Amino acid sequence: MSEFKYQEPFPLSADTTEYRLLTKDYVKVVECDGRKVLKVDPKGLELLSKEAFADVSFYLRAAHLQKLSDILKDPEATDNDKFVAYTMLINQVVSAQGELPTCQDTGTAIVIGKKGENVYTGADDAEMLSKGVYETYRDRNLRYSQVVPFSMTEEKNSGTNLPAQIDLYATPGDEYKFLFITKGGGSANKTFLYQQTKALLTEENLTNFIKSHIMDLGTAACPPYHLAIVIGGTSAEANLSTVKKASAGYLDHLPTSGNEGGRAFRDLEWEQKVLKICQESGVGAQFGGKYLVHDVRVVRLPRHAASCPVGIGVSCSADRNIKAKITADGIFLEQLEKNPARFLPKEAPNMQPAVELDLDEGMDKVRETLSKYPVKTRFNVKGTLVVARDIAHARIKQMIDEGKPMPEYFKKHPIYYAGPAKTPQGTASGSFGPTTAGRMDPYVDLFQSLGGSLVMVAKGNRSQAVTDACKKHGGFYLGSIGGPAAVLAKDSIKSVEVVDFPELGMEAVRKIYVENFPAFLLVDDKGNDFFAAFKK
Repeated sequence: MSEFKYQEPFPLSADTTEYRLLTKDYVKVVECDGRKVLKVDPKGLELLSKEAFADVSFYLRAAHLQKLSDILKDPEATDNDKFVAYTMLINQVVSAQGELPTCQDTGTAIVIGKKGENVYTGADDAEMLSKGVYETYRDRNLRYSQVVPFSMTEEKNSGTNLPAQIDLYATPGDEYKFLFITKGGGSANKTFLYQQTKALLTEENLTNFIKSHIMDLGTAACPPYHLAIVIGGTSAEANLSTVKKASAGYLDHLPTSGNEGGRAFRDLEWEQKVLKICQESGVGAQFGGKYLVHDVRVVRLPRHAASCPVGIGVSCSADRNIKAKITADGIFLEQLEKNPARFLPKEAPNMQPAVELDLDEGMDKVRETLSKYPVKTRFNVKGTLVVARDIAHARIKQMIDEGKPMPEYFKKHPIYYAGPAKTPQGTASGSFGPTTAGRMDPYVDLFQSLGGSLVMVAKGNRSQAVTDACKKHGGFYLGSIGGPAAVLAKDSIKSVEVVDFPELGMEAVRKIYVENFPAFLLVDDKGNDFFAAFKK
């Protein structure tokens, strides 16, 4: 019989994170029953949560920004790769001013905490951490995205961005360690679980599996991604929890080989294989090229002999993760980059000029112009857009089903799928980037048959049904860069007014006027779809 031996499941080496001291208040060491205990005032948890979610909404890690900068220096990067990377760097310069968050989808607030057994708070830690979330979303220009149900079919926005997801664990020691994440819907939706078997675990089968399922990611979650693939796991939830942490860089310091205890490890060889697969896919940083991903983490876990879960997930261009810790020396927060301008090149990348497109020339003229150009053409757009997303589309569909006419604004103007964050005082708009187009796919054929949605603007790939509808009805889909919501609000969106369903808050229908708004032709009126080659 084998001897008992406990193996720490995720044995991370020394933490090399650079932290800044938030405060020395709220912590002290006391003696209790002969042992030293770190006593943390619950107000310290509230403060830490508030500051963490504020920082992560406006600042990113320097390592992430460096990877964007590296794209601009890569001779193999396409013009479209470089345009996206440069725009994202400019976006971060705007966001770092602390008014316009990096992304309009300021996300679900997630807290992962590991509380040492010698740490005492005397409170419900989840409640205090939630209060910090509440205060940040109340006081800053962030969006309330959480919807709470009252029945299986009835729900409404909570108006606070609560509830947060708070996962707390007990560990040995006298420190309290945290990972704070804000996860947008587009990024979260690109998390996949595949229940596989031992048969997957050959070089050929695993390679083919990854080549196939990498395409499930598409571009709706705003690449370039930090991609995580996890093979194995004692349960499905253990696998997916590892995916989330790996995509946030939290497991970077795992060992690089397994052992008899079943420890988790990174497979560096497979990370390079997957990186090459992604680069050769041609999807690129949203509109074709090399940079679907910045990097890849492949983590191998133990498994039940009859089960081999495989998880795939990403952290998107809004790579919003921040670590923190509470020790006897105080409360510390990971140092994020406050001066992203240092990653910009001296000059903007030299690219082919965009085609000018004036939306206010009328829908017939706009469609005539778009029909002249091939998919992947970049346009510089000005004019009026009508903003509508999930709930507004459902409302309009309900009106049609009841025999009422489609609103004229849906016919007169292109439709932009988006929902803004709160508007800072003295500005026209809060952060206002595109949302995932695919969620509106079921409405397209009906709406176009009635003369609406003939030009659509959003992010990410669409279904074949949208391509077919555009060919049948003479429609077009333009892709806006997913990610740079702050710079769009600052430089492109000149006016915003609510025109319908004001009670829906950020989901209300709005009319906006834009200038210097970049967009790429992705689906045309001839049945061409930029993403078609990647769906095969």
